[in-house]
Amino acid sequence: MKGIFYGIGVGPGDPDLITIKASKLFDELDIIIAPETKSGKGSTALNIAKPYLGDNVEIIERKFPMTYDKKALSISYDEIAKEIKELVDGGKKVGFLTLGDPMVYSTYIYLFRRLSLLDIEIETIPGIPAFCAIASKVGIPLADTDEILTIVPSVYYDFGSDKADDILKSNNIVFMKASGNIDELIDKLGETGHKDGSVFVSRIGLDNEVIEDHIENRRGIDNNYLSTRIAKKER
Repeated sequence: MKGIFYGIGVGPGDPDLITIKASKLFDELDIIIAPETKSGKGSTALNIAKPYLGDNVEIIERKFPMTYDKKALSISYDEIAKEIKELVDGGKKVGFLTLGDPMVYSTYIYLFRRLSLLDIEIETIPGIPAFCAIASKVGIPLADTDEILTIVPSVYYDFGSDKADDILKSNNIVFMKASGNIDELIDKLGETGHKDGSVFVSRIGLDNEVIEDHIENRRGIDNNYLSTRIAKKER
């Protein structure tokens, strides 16, 4: 009998934000695969899910390289997809944990695309994205009436480019993965009228959480990878 593969969103950080469906599913799984960014550093997604895990589930942690080298990433995804395929073909119910929602800028998407080409059953369990949790916690509506919401993976954009200028025309902008030095972005938000309506949040619901309403205070700081900025244009 063939097994099944689940992509499971565990939300932004607070275990209480894991969906009821995901928490019930954990009792049915044979194996959980959890991503770790560095060998020996553990998995943030796994730590979020742990309160719901029983003693019988096998946990496999796999390293996903933090690199923009497409060849290295492809090799890594191919190897893990092959491993998942073999487990599912062996009749195992396998769950892959991912932060936030599986279909929003997640590692799971790369595995999903590969596994969708193979003869295995796949089910994706949605989770709460970090920017939704942030908006609720700090009291910033993401989109109201006729406003437009734009979601941007900051690490891939040069905010001095024409393409970035088009993005900054949006009423509300979510800058995900707002890591590194963001001085140039702060300057741009000042030019476009988004600056005063901005909030910076890092590691929402996790240890070392940072919430900063005055974005000038983030100048010159190398921010954590799990950082998000929500910017609203003045009306």
